[in-house]
Amino acid sequence: MTWQIRNMQPEYLMSLRQLYLDARQHTFNWQDISKFRLDDFDTATKDEEILVAVSGNTPIGFVSWWEPDNFIHNLYVDAGYYRQGIGKSLLEHCLTKIGRPAALKCLQQNTPALLFYQSQGWRVHSAGQSDDGNYFLMLFREPSATFHY
Repeated sequence: MTWQIRNMQPEYLMSLRQLYLDARQHTFNWQDISKFRLDDFDTATKDEEILVAVSGNTPIGFVSWWEPDNFIHNLYVDAGYYRQGIGKSLLEHCLTKIGRPAALKCLQQNTPALLFYQSQGWRVHSAGQSDDGNYFLMLFREPSATFHY
């Protein structure tokens, strides 16, 4: 299977809404998933930069970030495409655009995501709480970089 990373295009919107909804319903089973909606994608990515992994012209994953803070907000891959390097590639492309140091929050109950980020060089910086649950603030930086968040 071949896929590539592209900039967000308007024609990807409906597929990405569905991907975001499906991924959250599949992953966040400790939450009340009946409250998740298709238009949650729009709210979660408002004013963010977005890169999309596509197979043919079908979105199979995406990453979004808030550029002013080098903060990665979302990274999702369609469950049918797990373990094919898509998440890693999206993350690498994003980091190329935003540079380092970079930050993200990962819900503590999302063990597969935590293990993935740690395998990519991210480190837990601190812990906090949100409406979605307890999270870890994770940082990715060059060894000599200083970063205050």
